[in-house]
Amino acid sequence: MTLSTSPSPRRWLFVLTILVGSFLLFLVQPMVARMVLPKLGGAPAVWNSAMLVYQALLLGGYAYAHWLGRFALRRQALIHIGLLLVAALWLPIGIAQMAPPTPGQEALWVPLLLVASIGPVFLAVSAQAPLIQRWFAADRDAGDPYYLYAASNLGSFAGLISYPALVEPAMPLAAQSWGWTAGYAALLLLVAASAAARWQSAGAAAPAAQAFDEAGPPPTWRRMVHWLLIAAVPSGLMLSTTTHLTTDIVAMPLLWVLPLGLYLLSFSIAFSTFTRVTEVITFIAPTMLLMVGGLALLSSGGGSMLIAMTSLVMLFLVATSLHGYLHHLRPSPRYLTLFYLIMSAGGVLGGLFAALVAPLVFDWVYEHPLLVLGAAALLPLPVLFPWDKWLALSPAGVRGTLAALLAIAAFACWHMVTDWTGGFAGSFLIWAAVLAGVGLLVIGWRWAYVAVLGLLMLGMGGWDTMAESVEGSRVRSYFGIYTVTDDPYRGQRRLAHGTTLHGLQRTEAGREREPTTYYGHQSGVGLALGKAEALAGPNAAIGVVGLGTGTLACYRKPGQQWTIFEIDPVMVDIARDPSKFTFLSRCAGTTPIVIGDARLQIENGPPARFDILVIDAFSSDAIPLHLLTREAIGIYTRALKPDGLLLIHISNRFFGLEPVLDAEAKARGFAAAIRHDPGSEGGDRANLTASSWVAFAPTPQRLAQLTGPLVSSEDRQKDGNWVALAGRKGFERWTDDYASTLPILLWDNIIGKNE
Repeated sequence: MTLSTSPSPRRWLFVLTILVGSFLLFLVQPMVARMVLPKLGGAPAVWNSAMLVYQALLLGGYAYAHWLGRFALRRQALIHIGLLLVAALWLPIGIAQMAPPTPGQEALWVPLLLVASIGPVFLAVSAQAPLIQRWFAADRDAGDPYYLYAASNLGSFAGLISYPALVEPAMPLAAQSWGWTAGYAALLLLVAASAAARWQSAGAAAPAAQAFDEAGPPPTWRRMVHWLLIAAVPSGLMLSTTTHLTTDIVAMPLLWVLPLGLYLLSFSIAFSTFTRVTEVITFIAPTMLLMVGGLALLSSGGGSMLIAMTSLVMLFLVATSLHGYLHHLRPSPRYLTLFYLIMSAGGVLGGLFAALVAPLVFDWVYEHPLLVLGAAALLPLPVLFPWDKWLALSPAGVRGTLAALLAIAAFACWHMVTDWTGGFAGSFLIWAAVLAGVGLLVIGWRWAYVAVLGLLMLGMGGWDTMAESVEGSRVRSYFGIYTVTDDPYRGQRRLAHGTTLHGLQRTEAGREREPTTYYGHQSGVGLALGKAEALAGPNAAIGVVGLGTGTLACYRKPGQQWTIFEIDPVMVDIARDPSKFTFLSRCAGTTPIVIGDARLQIENGPPARFDILVIDAFSSDAIPLHLLTREAIGIYTRALKPDGLLLIHISNRFFGLEPVLDAEAKARGFAAAIRHDPGSEGGDRANLTASSWVAFAPTPQRLAQLTGPLVSSEDRQKDGNWVALAGRKGFERWTDDYASTLPILLWDNIIGKNE
């Protein structure tokens, strides 16, 4: 059936509708993540769980759009506008009231909370991208509708980036929610206008099966499975890259935005009319995957920004290449919604693997190297060096040559494993170059390429990573990856949480109880707990938020009443296991440990409970914003006795948190001071770490009992002194409704190499 044309395809209207819908869709994701922060904290796994929910809702929206495609266009429009109106009952955006999760159930509770909070709205908005493209294609003069998918992802990218850069710093959450509601109303009008633009077309009342002149052959099951796998790998790789970078490379703030943003941009390029750009990227991607993906099993960390940035470049090139391949395999417009439905299912499949299955199955981010290998198995592989043609080899000759090259690669990998010392130097670099060279030669022969990439991973520190898993020195939970290692030369046992040293214990006989890392005798918390009897009497009640290895427990004295709060049951198991650390068993074996979010647990506890409360709950170098807001500090002060002292640990590579606490102290009329301890008492730099602790007291006199006279502002840069907090003019106090990290970022540390 040939359709009569409408007066104009009105491309601008459909592009605008797609852009607005996608912008709103990806603006709401970080906004809701920010809203649930007081309930969930800031672990990378929380964002991965949220991403999985968004992908599942997107799949639901695409399935709904595909189902809707069986009806005539006019009926589609009426049903979809009706759904948008019903979903509006969930506006303005807010968080559903649910009981907090029991320990260990966070992975299931987070998705349920998000679905209950924004499920209907997100599903309705997510459906408009494939639906509007289908409506656009109903006019035969409109042209290829697939380029609108590029516009869709461009809008998604704009929404994602604008939140941390523009929206969050400028607006409290309540205003953000109402602003998003206004955008939703505008989208509803645009969808209605798009429907009206096709309402009078001849095909608007026709059955869906007659709506397109060129139906084309239906896709085969083999083709649909191919779509599914090609879509799954970049989705999973985006999440695994986020986890890998924040866990084992560098816990850079806002880093989670970059992989998702690059993932969205890859769609915009692959589905656009810039085919030459996609072709160039497809040619480069296998080489980049070989060179950077070879580091995917490296777990030694080191905080190298070079590794972080090249990993992001690899993600972008691989995603663009695979999405360009998807675009090449796209069906005719009649099967458009089916194509997007399967693409979305692939995205959910990759997300399920990276966000739910992997944390339960693996003790490290092994999903990342597995997905890198999956990408190698699916990428288009142009032959870089056609040596088979140069040498005029027969098929048997090609197979023999490939076998010889793989033998050389295995030999080089063996030398790399034996020469590995944790760095790239000496003969190791020579063998790495040999292995990489073999990899370049076999690009174009898929399984040889995948095998060489796997060998490169093993040689580049991967063997040691796997050995740590076999030895049982590492454990993974919803909140992070913990590795326990011994250093016999220094006489230490160390606990790392991602890239951050989370605690260590001396193993020399007689020195096991000595405080280490951030908790030395001359640190802010060491001075406070060392003086606890003088400050609060022999029966002082002390609360500690954040267990770590249990180092602080050895400050406990007989008669004192201690309570420790820890969100992660796995951390409790580590600290209580005498075969790993003995601070608790030697010093405070009977101390109660309350498992759960400390803010909620303290809020539910009795008031005026503690003489001293210590907040030491940072995860890697991420900041749990919900522990530093006006509401959080209010909960702490309620739990303190009238003359109680509050100690907060703010050591951080990427954030200068002093202005946050200075604003809070001034707003409450508290006396406050900070102590920067160099961690070198007695020349013991091997076991102690520089730290910054802030002390709050109800009056200057009470604070002086801990700090003594504060030094002058001119001496504030000198380590080892208690000095007044440094504020910042015009700095806005953090609340649960408003908190922006951009003003306190330490850009020099982010841009430079992070030691």
